[in-house]
Amino acid sequence: MTAIKHALQRDIFTPNDERLLSIVNVCKAGKKKRNCFLCATVTTERPVQVNVVKVKKSDKGDFYKRQTAWALRDLAVVDAKDAAKESPEFDLHFDKVYKWVASSTVEKNTFISCIWKLNQRYLRKKIDFINVSSQLLEESVPSGENQSMAGGDEEAVDEYQELNAREEQDIEIMMEGCEYAISNAEAFAERLSRELQVLDGANIQSIMASEKQVNILMKLLDEALKEVDQIELKLSSYEEMLQSVKEQMDQISESNHLIHLSNTNNVKLLSEIEFLVNHMDLAKGHIKALQEGDLTSSRGIEACTNAADALLQCMNVALRPGHDMLQAVKQQQQRFSDLREQFARRLASHLNSVFVQQGHDQSSTLVQHSVELTLPNHHPFHRDLLRYAKLMEWLKNTDYTKYEGLTKNYMDYLSRLYEREIKDFFEVAKIKMTGTTREGKKFATLPRKESAVKQETESLHGSSGKLTGSTSSLNKLSVQSSGNRRSQSSSLLDMGNMSASDLDVADRTKFDKIFEQVLSELEPLCLAEQDFISKFFKLQQHQSTSATATSEAEDTDGGSSSRSHTPGVPQPVSSEKDMIRQMMTKIFRCIEPELNNLIALGDKIDSFNSLYMLVKMSHHVWTAQNVDPASFLSTTLGNVLVTVKRNFDKCISNQMKQMDEVKISKKSKVGILPFVAEFEEFAALAESIFKSAERRGDLDKAYIKLIRAVFVSVEKVANESQKTPRDVVMMENFHHIFATLSRLKISCLEAEKKEAKQKYTDHLQSYVIYSLGQPLEKLNHFFEGVEARVAQGVREEEVSYQLAFNKQELRKVIKEYPGKEVKKGLDNLYKKVDKHLCEEENLLQVVWHSMQDEFIRQYKHFEGLIARCYPGSGITMEFTIQDILDYCSSIAQSH
Repeated sequence: MTAIKHALQRDIFTPNDERLLSIVNVCKAGKKKRNCFLCATVTTERPVQVNVVKVKKSDKGDFYKRQTAWALRDLAVVDAKDAAKESPEFDLHFDKVYKWVASSTVEKNTFISCIWKLNQRYLRKKIDFINVSSQLLEESVPSGENQSMAGGDEEAVDEYQELNAREEQDIEIMMEGCEYAISNAEAFAERLSRELQVLDGANIQSIMASEKQVNILMKLLDEALKEVDQIELKLSSYEEMLQSVKEQMDQISESNHLIHLSNTNNVKLLSEIEFLVNHMDLAKGHIKALQEGDLTSSRGIEACTNAADALLQCMNVALRPGHDMLQAVKQQQQRFSDLREQFARRLASHLNSVFVQQGHDQSSTLVQHSVELTLPNHHPFHRDLLRYAKLMEWLKNTDYTKYEGLTKNYMDYLSRLYEREIKDFFEVAKIKMTGTTREGKKFATLPRKESAVKQETESLHGSSGKLTGSTSSLNKLSVQSSGNRRSQSSSLLDMGNMSASDLDVADRTKFDKIFEQVLSELEPLCLAEQDFISKFFKLQQHQSTSATATSEAEDTDGGSSSRSHTPGVPQPVSSEKDMIRQMMTKIFRCIEPELNNLIALGDKIDSFNSLYMLVKMSHHVWTAQNVDPASFLSTTLGNVLVTVKRNFDKCISNQMKQMDEVKISKKSKVGILPFVAEFEEFAALAESIFKSAERRGDLDKAYIKLIRAVFVSVEKVANESQKTPRDVVMMENFHHIFATLSRLKISCLEAEKKEAKQKYTDHLQSYVIYSLGQPLEKLNHFFEGVEARVAQGVREEEVSYQLAFNKQELRKVIKEYPGKEVKKGLDNLYKKVDKHLCEEENLLQVVWHSMQDEFIRQYKHFEGLIARCYPGSGITMEFTIQDILDYCSSIAQSH
């Protein structure tokens, strides 16, 4: 340990002008780490600084490095853990408690004893020693003896004193004068010992020779000791005086601290007061505006808005802890609450008056719109009310009860106003629809609320689906839909290819224009009102728009059942978006029933009107959903679209039902069946209407259903036909269907077009073979016998040797069919075919040409058999192929 102590003194403490007094080898309690050393040191310069230094051996070599140092004055407690029992553990309480375990109890006790002595000398017993054995601690001594005793202890503790520079220089000179000073240290030491004895003897002799001087010196030393004692007494008195001065300085320091604390508190108090004054003081002008401000002029509204915002800022100021306990703050808050209540009541009363006045003003404009198919414009009213939008936002944030009351009153007043306007608007539309039709009188005489049309609509369709809505842009919708709507309207009115009367075309064109006008008037009305509600009542949707888009009615029966609800029943409001839906539902609760009534009327006037309505309604739904798929308009039109789709499906079902119920005359020929002609009319009309429609898929599905029903019904009628052969019915009608599909070029019916062509071809061939039969019956029977012999194994050239089929028999049969008889038979056949076929399809020449080809084919077959079975006989038919062509041409021209 001594070697380590010397090394630490040399390497660490000497360069820092410190002396190492005590050392202990320790490690931290409870941790397995490398050992370190705690060192007690003092500085060599005045004033003396006493430190406890932690020294650790480097991991990369055998040198030591200074790690941590604590001033001894910062040491509060030394805890030896157990005074009665020896233990290497001890604690040092600096800024925190450091727990150590010494390598041995002896080292621990030596270190604690050194700390105690340093405490006695330099710190005047400020450190507490607990659980330390009384043997280690020396009793306190008088202050006069304390320093000398501590000095002696310090010398005793100081076991090693390093050589100074001069001493090192003298030793080096002495070693240089001796050759063996390094090689033979013992001889060098013996030499030094002898020289030391000589010097000691010389010193003794010198002392003895100078006894007188020694006595004088001793006397001087005694006097010096007395002076030292006097100086020590003075120093003690000075120290006592300094101690009193220190106490006075401590008192002054404490007084200065209190003064500083008082100044700090005053500054903080001033800051709090300034905060309250700056943030909770409302200007007199604002107070006057809130109490008496004019809510009718723009300047007054602006002043009230600024005052309301200032009041809200004062009320919402974030008070610091403790402010709410101040009486002045409580009074100011109460004053703000009274102002808020007073202004909120005044604002709500004024806006209610504005709502009532709007209802009266708009009622006066209903008269001029009663004869025109237009809806009154609410833009001026919206423009005037939007001046109060910021005040409505303030009311929403400060008094939600009055805000809800205003919302309810607005819905009540506007719902009654819109109901009158919309019902009158639809009444004009119904009158215009039925005014020039054949059924106009019947519909025009029905009361609006009790008409059979409305009753039938309600019984068929029930209540409409759930209405939802959100904010949307009127301008955006107008821009997107205007171009498409014009082009579609013009295409819908192009009825040039329809096989209907001019009256039907005019009626349907008129209905199409009126229905488009109705939808075009309703769209901007709903969107403008929804946009106004969003801005005025500050209901802009900040949440992500949920995917609640109304699905179009692909399945007619299942499309609206899940959305059905009773119009006007408030739905639970979970967000601002839901509130917009609820308000729009209540304000425009009459739109959906009125639209359904109008649709029922149009369907009753003409079932084909459902095609126009399906295209128009689909286009408007598609346009509205592109702007906002969850808006009130989009949802409402989607619900009405369900009804239109049902009517369309009902129209298709009625046509299919009429096919099943068709009856044909037993006395006249069938010709082109009525439902085949109706399908042609329907397809031509539908193609012109659905030319650029969004719901082409619905029409394609209807086409498939209709064409399959047509195919089945044609076959059914053909099987039941008595006057006209089955093949003729099938051939003519499938030819008509094929011609229709080829002309209209309906892509989804390509397979059915090919099937119709195949059926037409098959039944044409079947009819030709059946009607032509065997015009050369005996000749045909003769050659059938020849083919039978060949089939039995008789060679073709040997058939003429058969008795029943020799050449004489062949000549006899051929003579029975001269050219005159053949022409007569063909003429009778032509008349028979002419009776079977209808004129409108014009298939007589096609059938006659097919029969001619079939007859020539049989003729060539007979000629071939004669050439193979009767070679060289010179036997031929009594007419040629050219004769057959002439006969057929002559017969066709004569009829």
